[in-house]
Amino acid sequence: MGGASGPGWANDGRAATIAALRTVADRTGRASETGWANETGGTSSTGGASRTSSPGRTSGTSDGRAASVAALGTGRASDRTAATIAVLGPGGVGGLLGALAARAGYRVICVAGEETARVLRTEGIRIRSARFGDFTARVEADTVLREPVDACLVTVKHTALEASLERVPPAVLGNGVVVPFLNGVEHPEMLRRRYPRVVSGVIRVESTRVAPGIVEHTSPFADVELAGDGGTLTRERLDALASTLAGTGVEVRVGDDETATLWSKLTFLAPFALLTTRYGTPIGDVRTLHGAELAALVEEVATVSTASGAPSDPTVTLSRLNSLPPAMKSSMQRDAEAGRALELDAIGGALLRAAERAGVPVPVTARVVGELGARA
Repeated sequence: MGGASGPGWANDGRAATIAALRTVADRTGRASETGWANETGGTSSTGGASRTSSPGRTSGTSDGRAASVAALGTGRASDRTAATIAVLGPGGVGGLLGALAARAGYRVICVAGEETARVLRTEGIRIRSARFGDFTARVEADTVLREPVDACLVTVKHTALEASLERVPPAVLGNGVVVPFLNGVEHPEMLRRRYPRVVSGVIRVESTRVAPGIVEHTSPFADVELAGDGGTLTRERLDALASTLAGTGVEVRVGDDETATLWSKLTFLAPFALLTTRYGTPIGDVRTLHGAELAALVEEVATVSTASGAPSDPTVTLSRLNSLPPAMKSSMQRDAEAGRALELDAIGGALLRAAERAGVPVPVTARVVGELGARA
């Protein structure tokens, strides 16, 4: 692996990190003006969670459904036999999960902008997927959440997160669990300042919203990992949430360490997203043309992850990146191609801030992040 951790790099690495953070901060200030512009985006190609068997499918019986709903949510088992799930941001990830949940018999309320909500109300969500098949799912849709739900999946772009949360008032959400499927490692703290029950989640999938209500799922996998929230949610309710999601057909596992869960994704995603976007090329060309840089970036991110309390093996991450289809693009790269704001702060900025806190030099990461920030 590239030797990004050598002592001779420390001073230059620290300086580059600070300069890159300033660039990202400037970039974030400009991006925040876009507000809901990223709602029309909707590609996600993320990684890090190993594909495992789900902890259990929701029962097909009325009693099984009722028990799961009682454990998960806000109502009595005798009142309902299917969970109510809200999806904030029904794009590539949210649209896929919402459609699968609706097909599985759950009540789904999509929360989005006026135009997207209108399309979903009238036409539903159309899925094109080699794994799950082609189908149309009928869902409810609104521009704001108006009633309590059992769970709210947050699947917007990080660049639109703060504005998007206004669509889910805490008082309306009630006892519902917030489940963010977002990039980065810093969002759980921000969400917990607003909502009392937040369960961190990561998803490994390549799924694209090609138009409002139309989602193409192109990866052979759709894997979810959930992590405990530090005590505000009982294990029974966490397992019920996992069972509900597993009932949609995705693979689900539950972890005990939120830090490890979030960093397992970022250690994979950061090198993938940053380099495919920096060079405007799929991962296959990155491996061929910029292999040494990829290896150095993977090692830097693994070092930061380990210093942050989530031990990471760079050889495992590089092996996963080498196993990706050569034509695969990151969601950040697709956003750049479409002229949308980049999640540079959530991915690169968060990584640089963690490196600075831990005193870890990351010169390659700082340079790449700085170059992307200067180009935006």
